[in-house]
Amino acid sequence: MLEQYKELRIRAGYVIRPAAVLAPMAGVTDTVFRRLIRGFGGCGLLMTEFTSADGLAKASHRTRRYLHFQPDERPIAAQLFGANPDTLAQAAALCEELGFDQVDLNLGCPAKKVVKCGGSGLLRDLPQLEKILRRLRAAVKIPLTLKFRSGWDDNSIVVRELGRLAEDCGVEAIALHPRTRMQGYSGQADWRLIAELKQTVGIPVIGNGDVNSPEDAERMFAETGCDAVMIGRAAASNPWIFRQLADYFATGAYTQPSEEDRHQLIRNFCRRLAASDDPEALGKMKQFASRFTHTVRGGAQLRKAIYQSRRPEEVLEQVEAFFAGEAHADSVRSGTDQQPAAVAH
Repeated sequence: MLEQYKELRIRAGYVIRPAAVLAPMAGVTDTVFRRLIRGFGGCGLLMTEFTSADGLAKASHRTRRYLHFQPDERPIAAQLFGANPDTLAQAAALCEELGFDQVDLNLGCPAKKVVKCGGSGLLRDLPQLEKILRRLRAAVKIPLTLKFRSGWDDNSIVVRELGRLAEDCGVEAIALHPRTRMQGYSGQADWRLIAELKQTVGIPVIGNGDVNSPEDAERMFAETGCDAVMIGRAAASNPWIFRQLADYFATGAYTQPSEEDRHQLIRNFCRRLAASDDPEALGKMKQFASRFTHTVRGGAQLRKAIYQSRRPEEVLEQVEAFFAGEAHADSVRSGTDQQPAAVAH
């Protein structure tokens, strides 16, 4: 097995095994999705959706929900965003109190509403960022990490400067998505910048961006020397990717999910959301359906039924009815169904 993949050692007594991290994604990496990933195996560290420190300071119930997690999700990191050193420090202390294993600062989100109060906007204000990092480091005893983009635009790449600043402030690991804020998710992630960062700092470097397969992860390790890989969008469309990584690095091969695997995934995910008290459950079901039904036979029919549903329970009913019908259709096609043809209709 590739040595780099085996573990990510952040500090004595805190080791991530294997060195594969689920990236924080707004509207995706809630507790239901994280537990789905954990159940498949192969993911060393889970991360929450990025959470507003200002929202936590206002005791917002909605914001606090983002920090809900189950014991079987550990190790887990809470990711925060904000620009005020005091509210960020308070939020980090709360995360430690809630039992998180790690707290992470978001310097990567390119969304306009986030840039105004943190996210990648802080890439243009390193003096303010230094104040934030020192306050955060003083506020918690658990590991402090950060995730950042390479710069605001191509004319302001801050990878080396920010890496040195973070290490000097006591940050214990850094994840780099080597696109600029202005790039958004367009173009290619410049993995050369991950290699530069690795050569610049002595703390662990986590590579992020354009890892869509186990082969991509292997190439990122080889080309950059990074200590771990972080996967976001690929995991949102292929939750099996971490298990595929584990199989690939153990045996040199991995399998693709079958149609039945996808059936079970949609069923289980919808069941879990329907059973949760998440007020956004219906929207998440519809979002999930748009990603996973395209590879399912008759998926357009299921998507339409889900999009027209008005309650989570209705979505679940549509999913169960769809797969019951598909199972019966399979039995008819294979000749195993002994029922008269008229009964099937």
